[in-house]
Amino acid sequence: MTIPQLLLVAVYGLCLAFIFCYSLVQLHLTYLYWTRRKTVPEAIPDESYTWPTVTVQLPLYNERYVVERLIDAVATLDYPRQLLQIQLLDDSTDDTSELIRQKIARYAGTDLRLEHVRRPDRSGYKAGALQYGLQQATGEFIVIFDADFVPRPDFLKRTIPAFDHDRIGVVQTRWDHLNQDYSLLTRLQAFGLDAHFTVEQAGRNSGGHFINFNGTAGVWRKSCIVDAGGWQSDTLTEDLDLSYRAQLRGWHFSYLQDVKAPAELPAAMGALKSQQYRWTKGAAETARKHLGKVLYSPMSFSTRLHAVFHLLNSGIFVCVLFTALLSLPMLYLKHSVPGLELLFAMGSLLIVSLLALVVFYWTSLYQQTGSFKQTAWRFIPEFFLFLSLSMGMSLHNTVAVLEGYLGRKTPFIRTPKHNLQHRRDSWRQHAYAITSLQPLTMLEGLLTVYFGYGIVVGFQLQDYGLLPFHVMLTLGFGSVFVYSLNHSRRA
Repeated sequence: MTIPQLLLVAVYGLCLAFIFCYSLVQLHLTYLYWTRRKTVPEAIPDESYTWPTVTVQLPLYNERYVVERLIDAVATLDYPRQLLQIQLLDDSTDDTSELIRQKIARYAGTDLRLEHVRRPDRSGYKAGALQYGLQQATGEFIVIFDADFVPRPDFLKRTIPAFDHDRIGVVQTRWDHLNQDYSLLTRLQAFGLDAHFTVEQAGRNSGGHFINFNGTAGVWRKSCIVDAGGWQSDTLTEDLDLSYRAQLRGWHFSYLQDVKAPAELPAAMGALKSQQYRWTKGAAETARKHLGKVLYSPMSFSTRLHAVFHLLNSGIFVCVLFTALLSLPMLYLKHSVPGLELLFAMGSLLIVSLLALVVFYWTSLYQQTGSFKQTAWRFIPEFFLFLSLSMGMSLHNTVAVLEGYLGRKTPFIRTPKHNLQHRRDSWRQHAYAITSLQPLTMLEGLLTVYFGYGIVVGFQLQDYGLLPFHVMLTLGFGSVFVYSLNHSRRA
């Protein structure tokens, strides 16, 4: 073999190895979920329980379509009013600020304490707003809701009692979905998020491993935030960053799977890409910031292993993309260079990885349905389409991850919210609709053709091992390309 061929095989093998190890970690989380998951009993305080002071922070930036819904939902929280402070951390540059003022005026005659907090500038974006509000917060506990959430009235009564010892720094709850059935795109997002909020979060928490505050629908002990260094804006995922700083200082997190906080899913491809870019790049930035500390801090081997893969999980997109791109040259190499059968047998790692992910996502769906038949009926098409779409997002997310690893800084771009709850609701005429096409969209279209050609090559060489992989890649990149083109039109 030539040096370029050896290099190609080495990169392909390393990417396969990372995907394989990542899938084994997910499989172990599934094992922890089934064997160690503790159903946290609802803490029902008696009459002598002393409710602590609570500050609810609502970070807002140009949220005209959902801000009134959010304020009305928070106003229904069942909690002693004299102990409740609600901060509307408003960085808006449009009529959102006026809507907030009008809504506050409507509650002026009540005992609800609504504070409209405006900063001199938007430095630090969401992290900056949270830190600014923290300096004025009177609560012992800090609750955060993003603008697209609609918390239920019993949220505080079900979460605050879970701080049953003074080293619990965070109680995180599960996201629910207001518009899961709005479209195929929202259903597939819900499919993936549900796995994170069941198997992944509950599995890590049950195993005593690091979990993360998800940026919203959770409660912080204020002293934990202060002890960990406060909110910092040097990554796009200030939530993951603070989570690791707190846990590295010995704070414990608790996850309540049965407490759900409904929220809106992005319905347009541009909004989904914006969200995915922020999440994947921010995770890479946080890995760059904390991976060394995780490797050298005292903790068990299993906790360290899970923390490493937790921080590096966005790197899976890089490995998927490179494995996909190299799969065609490897297919030709397999049929042109003799004696490499054993080497190419490592491609079977993809099958093992796939089976591990099947168990992981099956568990998530089964947890919802409680029925083998219903799970099977939904799982096969949803898993296939979800995996295809995830592969189709790999180019976009790889760019974000590499930027994060390389330290290239970009602004925090919030995900547009449109108050979509019914299929008849539309976002296309809304002011925040992302209608511009990125240059990467054209590359996604070219990759659709490339992997379609891979299907043809498989038939030509009568080698069908990678055929399912190429079918999913073609479908995935084709879907992302078509969605991007279609959703770039407002009308």
